[in-house]
This record gives sequence, structure tokens and C-alpha cells, in this order.
Amino acid sequence: MTDNTAETKKNSLWTKDFSIITAGSVISMFGNAMSGFAMSLLVLDYTQSTLLYSIYVVLFTLPQIIMPIFSGAFVDRFSRRKTIYTLDFISSILYACAALLLGRGWFSFPVLAVFVFVAGSIGSIYSVAYQSFYPMLITEGNYQKAYSIASVLETLSLIMVPAAAYFYNLSGIAPLLAVNAACFFTAALMETRITAKEEYVEERKKQRDTDSTGKQMLIDIKEGIQYLIEEKGLGCIALYFTFSALFWGCTSVLMLPYFRSTFENGEYIYMVVYGMSMLSRGITGFVYYKVKLPSKNRYMITLVVYILTALTEGVLLYLPVPLMAAGMFISGMLGVTSYTIRVAATQSYVPHEKKGRFNGAFNMLNTVGMLAGEITAGAMAEFIDVRLVVLIFGIVNIIAAVIFIGMRRSSVEPIYLQASE
Repeated sequence: MTDNTAETKKNSLWTKDFSIITAGSVISMFGNAMSGFAMSLLVLDYTQSTLLYSIYVVLFTLPQIIMPIFSGAFVDRFSRRKTIYTLDFISSILYACAALLLGRGWFSFPVLAVFVFVAGSIGSIYSVAYQSFYPMLITEGNYQKAYSIASVLETLSLIMVPAAAYFYNLSGIAPLLAVNAACFFTAALMETRITAKEEYVEERKKQRDTDSTGKQMLIDIKEGIQYLIEEKGLGCIALYFTFSALFWGCTSVLMLPYFRSTFENGEYIYMVVYGMSMLSRGITGFVYYKVKLPSKNRYMITLVVYILTALTEGVLLYLPVPLMAAGMFISGMLGVTSYTIRVAATQSYVPHEKKGRFNGAFNMLNTVGMLAGEITAGAMAEFIDVRLVVLIFGIVNIIAAVIFIGMRRSSVEPIYLQASE
């Protein structure tokens, strides 16, 4: 074997572990995307209320404020692999029980609220564990490729949204939840086959010998917050995405109800408009798998992308449907660019032993922003035209991009320049 061949093999992205985590992600994401959209339709059909729909969304988001901080400390101390597949097994049982109850025609909004809260808690812990484990399975020099793949797969999972609407109208919610339970179970079985060593666990065990687990967890939580404060660039990025999540929260509670109340068969028009974003995200993700963005341009690309995305989606509802679709196509391209640059940069910049705490703190701030957006936008929409509400949140997002990214260049830009690709 020549030196070049050996080096290529060493740096191949598609190792056994990376292939397993990718395949498992595809299965669970596709099942979750299908059941998640169907659950939204179920709530709207049974309650006929934007307010109750907002409460449903908020209850899913609420546990994600506290859970990321505690789970971040946890996954820096214990096996992320075991955490991931254990939570997938639990999710499988949870959705199987929901399928059984709803399949018998039994519906209760309070019980649904508890289910959503539990599912949100599990999803929050899983997200931190997955985000912190996934980079450990990426070989050197392949961060942009790996995260472009992740972005494409996440986008392609949205293909299941129209399928969810079709099968929901055809046979109800129960079969979709049963399929999701099977998807989680299959993904969990696959994830048990990952063999990557988690060396940070042994290092953290030494600290557990000197402090109680509870005390050390509190120390870890404090260190996670302190890390964002000390790393000014990471802190600015996290603060910007808090405001960006405010906008996401707004659109998550207003867009689907707006389309359903404004257009006949509005959920299908909604899927077409947002399907254009899915299409462009898939295309752009494939491009970034082949073409590496030069480090020196990433900062300016990111700033422009943040501003253009907020502007495009802020004015979206004032446009006729064909221009909405075109706008979401552009937004999808910008979104993949933003995601690929930001995640590849931050996850390669943060040391493995601190990834859990960083991702936990980052996710907590994102959730605070999203929850605030969901509650505020839902309340504002009761008194103000929905289109104006979305525009206001878009403007706030643009201002945040200028303040935290544009005016903090000296702190933010080095993260993109120093990130190992």
C-alpha cells in the first residue's frame, strides 16, 4: 500500500462508525418527521385553536430550557453512545404506547401535553448527546463534508411531511406513530454496534473519585456557562442564535395555522412552499460535500447569509404563493450555508471533553429564544396581523446579526479561521 493510499484510507469519512450513525440518523429522522407533522395536524383538528396549538408547541420546547445544561454536564461525564441508544429505545416504547391509545380513538389534550413534555425532554437530552458524539466519529479534515451530509439528510427527512399529511388523512395518526416507534427501535439496535472509544470518560472518572456526582455535575454546569463567557466568539455566536431561535419560534407557531386558515387545502400549499426550501437545501448540501468553502471568506459569507435569511423569511407572507416558493428556495440555500459553516467551525473548535457542556449551554440559549418566540408570537397574533408579526421578528433577527456577528468580528472570525477542516 502506497503512502497516498494509506493516507486516503486514514482520512476516509465513511468509516464503520460514521456509516452506522448516519444510517441510524436517517431512519429515526424520517420516522420523527412523519409523526411530528401528523401530530401537529391532530392538535389543530381536535382543538381548532391557534392558542392551544401554540401551547402544544411550547410544551415540547419548555423542557429544552433546563435539560440541555444538565445533559451537557452528564454527557461529558458518561458514555454518549450508551445515552443515544438508550434514549432511542425509550422513545420507541413511548411512541408505541401512543399509537396504541390513539389507535383506539382515545384523545385527551392534557395527556397529550404530558406526552409532548416527556418527548421534548428526551429529545433535548438526545440532541446534546448526539451533537457531542457525532464529531468524535468524523475523521480529520472532513468536518465540512460530514455536516453537509447531516444537513442534507435532515432536509431530506422533510420528504416525509407530505407523506405524513397523506397517510394522516387516509388512516389517522396511529399507524404513523407505530412506524416511528419501529424507526427508533431500529436506529437504537444499529447504534449499539458503534465501537468508537470515548477516552474522555476515563479522564472524567478520575474527577468523580474526588467529588460526589451531584457536586461535580453542578461544577460542570457552571464550567459550561463560564466557557461561553470566556470564549467571546462562541458566546457571540450563541447569543445571535438565541435571537435567531426567537424568529424560528415565531414561524413554528404561526406559519402552518396561517396557511391552513388562509388557503383552501392550506397544509398542502404550506408543504409546497416549504418543500422548495427542502429541495434547495438538498442541492446545496451536495455541493458543499464536494466543494470546500475557503476559511478566509467564511465570516463574511455567514454574516450576509444571516441577514438575507431573516429578510427573505420576514417578508414571505406578503408575497404571492409562487414568490413564497422562490423565497423559500433561496432561504434553503442560505440555511444550509449557515448550518455547514457554523456547526463545522464550532464543533471542530471546541475540545471533545467540553463539547457536551458547550452544546448544552448553546442549546439552552436557543431554546430560551425559541420558547420566547413561540409565546410572544402566539400572543401577538391574537391582536396583530400574522404577516406583520413575522416581519417584526425578522427585523429583530437582522439587528441581532449586525450586533453580535457584524460588530464582533474580532471575536467571531477567528473561530472560522482556526477551525480544523
